[in-house]
Amino acid sequence: MSSKPPRIWVSNVKPAKGELVRVRAQIEHPMESGLRLDANGQVRPRHIISKFEAKFGPHLLLSWEPGVSVSPNPYIEFTFLAHEAGELVMVWTDEKGPSIEARKTITLA
Repeated sequence: MSSKPPRIWVSNVKPAKGELVRVRAQIEHPMESGLRLDANGQVRPRHIISKFEAKFGPHLLLSWEPGVSVSPNPYIEFTFLAHEAGELVMVWTDEKGPSIEARKTITLA
């Protein structure tokens, strides 16, 4: 995976209780399917993100298994209702190595 941190945008880190919060996240990753050939006719090794999870405090907001058909540098967008303050934690799991994590603190207005 890239050494660059994921790009995260949160519509409001201080929402009112019950307000909809929109999250946009993108990570740099080749998302190579293992089905393509390089210039020499050799198969490019498979290298994908196998899972993405977003949690807010103890609550799982989203779990996604992208698979091989997702383009490089996957982008994801999701929403949730802010019922309490807490920490939004997003984790991208690379099938070949370490996971990458991004965190945002959400406080109620």
